[in-house]
Amino acid sequence: MNTAKRIQKLRSILEEKELDAAIVMNFENQYYFSGLKAITYSRPIVLIVEPKETALIIPSLEEEHAKDKSTADKLYVYHETKHHSGEGKSHLEHLATAMSGYAEGAKIGVEFSSLPVKLERILVEKGLEAVSLDKEIADMRSIKDEEELELIKESGRLVSLALKASIENARVGMSEMEFDQVGTHALFTEVAEHHPDATLDYFAMSPSGLARTNMPHVFSNTREFEEKEIVIHSRQVGLKGYRAECERTFFIGEPTEEQAHAFEVMRKAQAAALDFIKVGVTAKEVNEAARTIIAEAGLEEYINHRTGHGIGIGLHEEPSLRYDNDLVLQEGMVFCVEPGIYIPGVGGFRHSDTVCLTKEGTQLITEYPSDLKSLTLKEESVNS
Repeated sequence: MNTAKRIQKLRSILEEKELDAAIVMNFENQYYFSGLKAITYSRPIVLIVEPKETALIIPSLEEEHAKDKSTADKLYVYHETKHHSGEGKSHLEHLATAMSGYAEGAKIGVEFSSLPVKLERILVEKGLEAVSLDKEIADMRSIKDEEELELIKESGRLVSLALKASIENARVGMSEMEFDQVGTHALFTEVAEHHPDATLDYFAMSPSGLARTNMPHVFSNTREFEEKEIVIHSRQVGLKGYRAECERTFFIGEPTEEQAHAFEVMRKAQAAALDFIKVGVTAKEVNEAARTIIAEAGLEEYINHRTGHGIGIGLHEEPSLRYDNDLVLQEGMVFCVEPGIYIPGVGGFRHSDTVCLTKEGTQLITEYPSDLKSLTLKEESVNS
């Protein structure tokens, strides 16, 4: 990961905005700029970027990890043991020390969306001015470099593999969690064979039934699949920190006429957005391509989220494919395209695929059949 180039770009932004330093608190942004990704952030980590060096404020249990993975020039280590009690008890003490070298009135770039009030108070007490870097950092992350794109594309292959394994092994009587496990096992086997020493993020949810498929974000549970069932199977896979997403709505047994109609409207809306999205169009135009199909079918009132979102380090990233975003899409952006329809008493309907925008065109990096016939599993073949 080319963190040096990213730090250089951030420093150029600091210079353009006449800022003296940056404090980065969002853990995804910390990974983006430093290469350090902790398992948990219950003990806060702070990244400081100055014109000449970078520093990490870290708990002692992450010290060796930071030395191994990060590109920071300096480490401030805080402790929670009696033996080291005189060497700094918290990240707040070290931040106060690090900020003491700046004259009153100095401007410090921060993420307004992520900066805790406790840290902001330290800046205020020292007479420093906090200036937002949220947009600048989001803009940087939205344009993926070649290394990032290659990881996302491989994640697209892996997530498609896992989704396929689960769907093709669905059966009546299987719980949502058991269903997810099938694809996750296939995923782990594939990664172990082809990506030794790689880190892997993964996420799966498979709400089933009329009520649960109307909840776009809900954990899988022990509910068992029934006959005449509807399921939304959603997966993300992140190889070495970079994600792709694939989702399919499928049926165990024949759908009702109303379900089949809503499914087809959703499928056509997603197809329209996938066909339209490319470098040079606006985010809201992509949303409109999907919305128009759904509205013409008389189902617009059953839309309750945007057509899609960026993806990369985070599960959801900027830019957003929503009705009010005038952003012109650029080469290197990556999106999940996922218009959804949620009808009480009928079910929820959503497919998602991941696309990379390139100068050669839009590249679809996830794959699984999206048509109703392929996603209707015959009851006789899936009964336990």
